[in-house]
Amino acid sequence: MKRADVGFLLLPLPGFALLPFGGFLDKLRFSADDEDLSQQRYCRWQVLGYETGASVAASCGVEVKIQTTPEHLDWSAYQYLVIFGAREAGASAALATHYRAILRQANQHGLSLVSIDNACFLLAQAGFLKNHRVAVHWRHAREFAILFPNISMSTEQLYLLDGKRISCAGGSAAIDLATELLSRHCGREKALKGLADMLVDETRETSHRLKSLHSEPDIGRHLSRALALMRQFLGEPMRIEALAAQVGVGRRQLDRLFMEHFDVTARSYWQEMRLKHLAWRLRHSHHSLSRLAEEVGMTDVGYMSKVFKNHFGVTPKQYRGGLH
Repeated sequence: MKRADVGFLLLPLPGFALLPFGGFLDKLRFSADDEDLSQQRYCRWQVLGYETGASVAASCGVEVKIQTTPEHLDWSAYQYLVIFGAREAGASAALATHYRAILRQANQHGLSLVSIDNACFLLAQAGFLKNHRVAVHWRHAREFAILFPNISMSTEQLYLLDGKRISCAGGSAAIDLATELLSRHCGREKALKGLADMLVDETRETSHRLKSLHSEPDIGRHLSRALALMRQFLGEPMRIEALAAQVGVGRRQLDRLFMEHFDVTARSYWQEMRLKHLAWRLRHSHHSLSRLAEEVGMTDVGYMSKVFKNHFGVTPKQYRGGLH
């Protein structure tokens, strides 16, 4: 049988998100043959791990079986090692020692290393992102910047192709990335095959702007830019005047825009965005309060706790403990 045009090794980390894994894999399946038989003719894939037949549980509890191990692989049949991140970014980074051997083997055999969601933390911790840029989910951007200040990242791209290092912010963007990679090897027609079956209207460019990040569908160019910058500089000590200057408007005009659309000033909106992010991080990480305070630009833990309690009615410790 003719060798497939492209091969993918799928490496789900313990606690991986099922959505990007399923979306990426199903896109491969639809493009794999001319019918809908899931035969691996034009592209092939296997789930990689250290123990054949063992299972890896997703964050939702669904388990996926490992199909092959490094010692049983014909590495020449594959072009990509696709790693799907754990539920917590810190957990992905902590797995660097465990998976470094697989990453090293894949790299030595010329495979591109692809990180999905927070798997970029694993690659960075293992030392495979030096001199590379990476797409990071906006939820994890500040944490990534603190842990890896020398690695250039983007929060405004669904996925990023940088030579042998490819990254994807996660979620449904994994489908867009799979389509792009399939286009490289199988052609655009085969890459697009099955999107209608998946109820996907069209593939999105890497710089696609997510409407769901905004409270309203049409908020204008200046306000949209301001919100993007607020997320990008979530933990930076940037003044509203400097933010307004980057947007290209004056401080008063920026406040007028926020009052018109959100009924609060730009400073109040940014503060609430930081507090909501802090609440999310309290629930989805085990980092210290001082570490999380730094992530949201509040270096004084006492002040941060006071502001948090004024907003949510409980202290950060109580919130983390489930007393909210």
